[in-house]
Formats: sequence, C-alpha cells, structure tokens
Amino acid sequence: MTATVPGWAEALATHAPPAMDPAVGRLVVVAAHPDDETLAAAGFLRAVHAAGGTVELVVATDGEAAFPDAPPADRAALGRTRRAELHAALEALGVGDTRVTWLGLPDSGLADREDELTGALAPLLRSADACLAPWTGDPHPDHAAAGRAAERAAPVRTHRFAYPIWMWPWMRPDDPAIPWATACEHRLDEPARRAKAAAVERFTSQLAPAPGGGPPILPPDVLTHFATGRELFFRVPRPDSAPAERFADLYAGGTDPWETRTSWYEERKRTIVAACLPHRHYAHAAEPGCGLGGLTRVLAGRCDAVTASDYTPAAVAATRDATGGFPGVTVLEAALPDPRAVPDGVDLVVLSEVLYYLSPADVDAVTDRLAHALVPGGDVVLAHWRGWPAEAPQDAAATHRRLLGDPRFDLLVEHVDEEFLLHVLRRS
Repeated sequence: MTATVPGWAEALATHAPPAMDPAVGRLVVVAAHPDDETLAAAGFLRAVHAAGGTVELVVATDGEAAFPDAPPADRAALGRTRRAELHAALEALGVGDTRVTWLGLPDSGLADREDELTGALAPLLRSADACLAPWTGDPHPDHAAAGRAAERAAPVRTHRFAYPIWMWPWMRPDDPAIPWATACEHRLDEPARRAKAAAVERFTSQLAPAPGGGPPILPPDVLTHFATGRELFFRVPRPDSAPAERFADLYAGGTDPWETRTSWYEERKRTIVAACLPHRHYAHAAEPGCGLGGLTRVLAGRCDAVTASDYTPAAVAATRDATGGFPGVTVLEAALPDPRAVPDGVDLVVLSEVLYYLSPADVDAVTDRLAHALVPGGDVVLAHWRGWPAEAPQDAAATHRRLLGDPRFDLLVEHVDEEFLLHVLRRS
C-alpha cells in the first residue's frame, strides 16, 4: 500500500509533473552520502536498468559523520558499514552490477571541497547521457555542494537532473525556491516499490537509534516521504545559451546530426511550416539557424529574398550548396542575437529548432530585434521539437511563451502535436 504525505500529495496533484523517461542510455548518479540515491531515486535507477541503460554511481563521502559526536575510530567504522550497506541495497534493488565510484571526501565538508569534487566528477561524467545529482536547493550543505559540483562538471551534451532529499521533511510545498516548473517524476509499480523498500531497509545504521539512544537519522516520519511510490526530480537547464562550439562539433565531418535530409519528422515539419505561412509570397525572409538548408529551399520558393544564417561554417557552406540555384538567397555565419541574422525590413522570420538553445535573456533580446526588424504586419514563425535538448536552457513551450506574451505580436496560427510546437505571430 502506498503511503501518503499531506501537503506534498496535493502539490504533486496540482503541478502534475510529467513522467521521466528511463531510456536515458548511460546515467551517472551522484550522491553526497550512501543512501541518498536509494531514498530519492531507487525506482528510477531500477527502471533505467530494466530499459537496458547503464547506471553508474559516484558517492562523494562515506557518510562517516552521520553521528558527529562519535570518536574517529567509530567514524571510520561507520564509513565502512555504510559502504557495505549501499552495495547490499543495490543488490536488493536488482541492480547489483552497478559500478560504484567512492571518492572518499569528508562527510559534512563538501562545501569546502567543492572544486575538488568538481574535478573528480568531470572525467566520470565526460560521456554521460544523463546526470542525476542532489538538488542545489536541498537544505543540506553537502547535498547542495554535490549538486553544484555536478552541474559544473557535466558536459553540455549531458541531460542534467536533480533530486531532493531533505526538502521533503524540512520545506513546505509552496516554498518559492522549489522549481516546480521543471519538475518531473517517476512512478513505481508494486514490484519496484517493494524492491525500493527492501533496499532502504539495508541502511540499518541510519534506521537504528543513534549511539547513546538518540533518534535515528531516518525516523519513520522522514521515511514516509520516500515510500509514496513517486520520485520527484528537477530538470537542471543550462543557465547560458548553448555554445557555438557544440554545434561545430555536431556538424564536424559533414554530418547531418538531426537527419534533416532524411527524417520524416523534418520533412513533415517543413511541409506544415509552409502550409501555415499566412501569405503566398513574401519580399524578404530571415532564417536564423538554417542548418543544412532544407527549410531555406522551401522559403526561397516563397520569397524574393532570403537571409539565412547559422552558427557554424560547416552549416553555412552546406546551405550555400543547397541553395545555389536560388539567386535571392544570402547565407551568413551569424548567431542569434546577432542583428545580422534578422536584417531590418524583413516581412518574415522563421525560427525553427533554434530559439530554445538561447538563454531567456537572449530570447528576450531576439524578441526585441524581431519587433524592430519586422515591418508592420510582418510574420514570425516559431517551430520547435517538444522534447528538451540537453544543450537548451528551456523547452519549446517556455520559449514560445516568452513571445506569445509580448503585446507587440498577435497570434495567428497555433499548431500543437505530439512532436513539435508551432506558432505564427504577426507584428502589430
């Protein structure tokens, strides 16, 4: 039977976080102490393992300072015990083959060793598809430090997620620090719930009374928060725009990293973008982030002139080759919010799979540029995949909302399907 926690249950129902996808490939989980990963994410780790993914665990400390008044010898013994408990918990969970890297940093001292922790995590995260680490807002300094270090160490291509621990018993659901807007969850089925309970029970040092008869580290009222059958995570978006170097790497060697020339998704999206253009013909269109030029060719057939641009020389060269038969096409190397990407006097701007790679501040700068460069009555098309690229500071919905709420633009077309989000706005 699933436990319930008043307040938090209502908050989860109100915010309705979307489901986490366990098909993440190589997942590296960072924990400040042995048991953090089990309490917060045991069900998700089990699901990733069952989906064929690789789960690796990095534990920053041995948790030897759980009882701060204990003498040094007892602390060392507790550290050894907690290591053994963690391996037993992984066996109980059914993921006993998980690779565990023990960093052996001092418990209750991670904030003072954050740079060292970041350096240790960097090589371990180098090829990770996803990283799961403590939430930086968690009210435990070791958890916050481990979360910050993981964020700094994770490569730009790695999806970053955070998990809370002491948020549950020590904070309120309406605390403004909780990032509900980026929350997602994993729901445990009955076998997974039982396996998680068995794994938690392996941490006997944390469940038993403290030396001298004090309360346990994890009393029943705290454990209740981790027995609900739901695990909460927060996506950790990049704070800055995706670096141009990342796209240069993707296009290296003449590759088509998003299969824009062959995928049905791209072909279908181009067709729908063209069908949603309100006018048959435009004088001058701008297409920042033109990629390999597939959509540029479509626009060239509907416009007297097209100014296409991209971050990388490889993409610019490919678009020039793809549009060589269209005399009105100019292709520039420019990255938004560079004003050259949206020249003055355009009557159409198409932003496809590019705007969500920009920070909110840069999206606002682009919005101002659109309002300045578009002629009155000019149109702007926003089209973005509804997933969330690892390099992106925000997803399609959040990106589009920034323009939809701007009074300088009127909404003409909205297209929402399971794969992408499309809006056509008109300059007032």
